[in-house]
Amino acid sequence: MNPHVVVYKKLPNELLAALRARFRVTYFEAIDETNRAAFLEAMRDADGLLGASVRLDKATLAPATRLKIVSTISVGYDTFDVDDLTERGILLAHTPGVLTETTADTIFALILATARRVVELAEFIKAGRWRHSLDESLYGVDVHSKTLGFLGMGRIGQAVARRARLGFNMTILYHNLQPVPEVETAFGARFLPLDEVLRAADFICVVLPLSPETEKLVGAREFALMRPQAIFINGSRGRIVDEAALIEALQQRKIHGAGLDVFEREPLPADSPLLAMPNVVALPHIGSATHETRLAMARLAVDNLIAGLDGERPRHLANGSVWSNRR
Repeated sequence: MNPHVVVYKKLPNELLAALRARFRVTYFEAIDETNRAAFLEAMRDADGLLGASVRLDKATLAPATRLKIVSTISVGYDTFDVDDLTERGILLAHTPGVLTETTADTIFALILATARRVVELAEFIKAGRWRHSLDESLYGVDVHSKTLGFLGMGRIGQAVARRARLGFNMTILYHNLQPVPEVETAFGARFLPLDEVLRAADFICVVLPLSPETEKLVGAREFALMRPQAIFINGSRGRIVDEAALIEALQQRKIHGAGLDVFEREPLPADSPLLAMPNVVALPHIGSATHETRLAMARLAVDNLIAGLDGERPRHLANGSVWSNRR
């Protein structure tokens, strides 16, 4: 009997057809309260899972005793208990690389939009309030030639740094687990302790994966170290930031503004104080959300799944030790 695959995210027809040509497929375009029970039941005899945006912890996956691979359509994999999957010998594949440039575009858009008050002033003119030359109270701040500080310096951080240095002549500072010599050579970046980056930068950009070590890494202490004119940008994971501390820092003008694509709770509640602040640009987690990139991510996730079920090594594994132990 062909392996059973459960898909829990909408796929392009061509990719869904490719899966159905090889496997028995149970397909859910999305998971909500109306179909969650059916989804959990389908997983019980699944050989592979393919999807995104659903938390699948140890307890949820425990009944899936035949599971060989989970392929997530995302670069992050914090919705899984990686240790549990590894212990059970289940491959966890993900999709880094293909979304790097698109996500970097989004992050730099947040930098520009927040600094130049693009959203606020677009609403200003739509409301018919532009009746004379702008008062300086509506001026923005420059981006070019300023200092951009990174928390993290992986693929996405390096792509943002390239835009900042080569396109906007920005000074690049960064804090990371270890120095990244290539970014220092290419862009004159300086590796510094966390506190020094926070104190020196005009823009603080979080480009870290979520882990137990990075959860709530940025809180009240860290915001207190930032310059009053600093703009805080988060395009990685919301739970890296203590959102209550961020709200307080903005309300008390400890920092100038924030550009956010991610939040502690998603979707962001409509009554969040962040949505009432004119100095906040908030986006609905669109980092990789272009037609081209989402198709590339889905295609890579399907390729990863097929490889794993065919006994081949998927291109990108979050727990490569499982594959090593099979050899």
